[in-house]
Amino acid sequence: MGSRGHTLMEVGSDGVAIITIVNPPVNSLSFDVLRSLKESFDQAIQRDDVKAIVVTGAKGKFSGGFDISAFGGLQEAKERPKPGWISVEIITDTIEAARKPSVAAIDGLALGGGLEVAMACNARLSTPTAQLGLPELQLGIIPGFGGTQRLPRLVGLTKALEMMLTSKPVKGKEAFSLGLVDGLVSPNDLVNTARKWALDILGHRRPWIASLYKTDKLEPLGEAREILKFARAQARKRAPNLHHPLVCIDVIEAGVVAGPRAGLWKEAEAFEGLVRSDTCKSLIHIFFAQRGTSKVPGVTDRGLVPRHVKKVAILGGGLMGSGIATALILSNYPVILKEVNQKFLDAGINRVKANLQSRVKKGKLTQENFEKAISLLKGTLDYQSFRDVDMVIEAVIENVSLKQQIFADLEKYCPPHCILASNTSTIDLNLIGERTKSQDRIVGAHFFSPAHVMPLLEIVRTQQTSPQVIVDVLDISKKIKKTPVVVGNCTGFAVNRMFFPYTQAGLLLVEHGADVYQIDKVITKFGMPMGPFRLADLVGFGVAIATGMQFIENFPERTYKSMLIPLLQEDKRAGETTCKGFYLYDDKHKASPNPELKKHIEKARSITGVSIDPKLVKLQEKDIIEMIFFPVVNEACRVLDEGIAVKAADLDISAVMGMGFPPYRGGIIFWADSLGSKYIYSKLETWSELYGEFFKPCAYLAARAAKGIPLSASVEQAKSRL
Repeated sequence: MGSRGHTLMEVGSDGVAIITIVNPPVNSLSFDVLRSLKESFDQAIQRDDVKAIVVTGAKGKFSGGFDISAFGGLQEAKERPKPGWISVEIITDTIEAARKPSVAAIDGLALGGGLEVAMACNARLSTPTAQLGLPELQLGIIPGFGGTQRLPRLVGLTKALEMMLTSKPVKGKEAFSLGLVDGLVSPNDLVNTARKWALDILGHRRPWIASLYKTDKLEPLGEAREILKFARAQARKRAPNLHHPLVCIDVIEAGVVAGPRAGLWKEAEAFEGLVRSDTCKSLIHIFFAQRGTSKVPGVTDRGLVPRHVKKVAILGGGLMGSGIATALILSNYPVILKEVNQKFLDAGINRVKANLQSRVKKGKLTQENFEKAISLLKGTLDYQSFRDVDMVIEAVIENVSLKQQIFADLEKYCPPHCILASNTSTIDLNLIGERTKSQDRIVGAHFFSPAHVMPLLEIVRTQQTSPQVIVDVLDISKKIKKTPVVVGNCTGFAVNRMFFPYTQAGLLLVEHGADVYQIDKVITKFGMPMGPFRLADLVGFGVAIATGMQFIENFPERTYKSMLIPLLQEDKRAGETTCKGFYLYDDKHKASPNPELKKHIEKARSITGVSIDPKLVKLQEKDIIEMIFFPVVNEACRVLDEGIAVKAADLDISAVMGMGFPPYRGGIIFWADSLGSKYIYSKLETWSELYGEFFKPCAYLAARAAKGIPLSASVEQAKSRL
């Protein structure tokens, strides 16, 4: 941690010291900033010409909170101040206990430690649009600068718990109605109004309040305990695998029961423990990994500027096409939706309307913005209006010859600069663009379903795709609020390829005697949104078989060829859409076990020629997790080895955002490294001897295990296919 950030102090002729936090881009609170803040306060208190103090942030941002890049130092004890140095010595005993009044002038954002500094001032003024919140729980910790004690005393227990447990910030306007800030001021008048306010406190024209000792917003003890008990039950239900939300509630309770000073020490002690926890390390890894996906060596470091994309065309108004259209028009992109006939076109436009309508219902979109978004969408049945589009996204069914024909047509009708993108989930892009001379502008833009909701966008490049096109698509992904991951071209790309063994491992276990419903239950308990069989039902067996065929063709030696899904489909059970699959579904889509599944499993078993293995009938939870996920880790290693992914952290983000892998486990490779390459290798090796090639560890994993090197360590010399 080099010197990062500082505070500046200027004393005006009115005797008010303005202390400004300076640490671009968001004025985060590094240890240097905190030391400097204490020095500025000590100085202001000692100087006779200073009557009162205003704390603010440079360039229209109060402070985005504690500097997250300092967490590494905290975890490895490189730079760990003694407990309470910040929350007690600086925030409480220097800022809040100052014998001169202080006012926080908040613009832009006051998040985490930023809001905690503001809450220690004697009053807070904010702009109406500033964001105020304590989002620490997203990183596996709790507020550590006194926030667990002051927020409940300013806004009451219920609202404070909601703000901390959901990590959702409030805008200045709501903060004012809650009593979190004392006044709303326009950005231009903010600091001057704060100066006057501070002098008014000094002159007893406004109250001089220490938030830590406020009690009027706290509920009586009996009622408070009921609220905390309810919050605990909710937290256990919402996140059964997470410990830190419960710690947060305990710390809040300590302050209510034993007094705020005791609460501060309890908070400091709990923070120390949590910052070293696996959950915190995992979530901080994900935090940085997500911000690192848009850095692509050899592409984003060339100084290329993204071109302005003014108009996008989409081919296909099905589930994916309409979802992509929704995402684009919500971010102000004019869209042309093309279909093959009027009936399909009307259906596609209605799907987009329904997507927007559901946002209006949930209060996420105003009626006015609904009208504005839908006005950006135009339907068409031919290519005439494609002459001025800057990007086309093809989202038709997974049929190679159809896609080849479309791309040949697009080359004829679209301008020569137009980006030609395909939303294919498995088909090789070189094959799709085979009949064109435009390979340099062909790119994969693989969205996940539903496309307007799921946060990931896989950007797939071939050897010919130009860096400019990738830079353009990275820019679009940012504008439509997606996290992009740039990957190489292969069957299934990164997400679907890594996770094809997920369902196959489940099928192998079931044919050898394990229970479908127990597998799903264990995998859901591990933290996945759904187990492999519930997922297959959701996706539908048609899609499952089509993608399965791709993997069988391309990776024949390591696919487990089960007939279970084709047998179910033959029997008119095709998953959730037909109300019958591995589960039965009622009219509310609630799943229950399918009693007839047994006979299908027996039939599949006889075709594959495997017999029941007593060891697999009585599997422990740990074994189920490992037998389902280690093949996924193994395939992820191949993806890294072949240079399909730029770095291991990109696969962690792909697993979390594309497949719902629990973020508090840090992503697929991060999680694997917590268990160790040697351990994973030895397990896979044993299973491959017992159950075949499906489990065979790949060369990358074997080499790492032999040397005890983490799977995520970069291989400078790795043969990159990119």
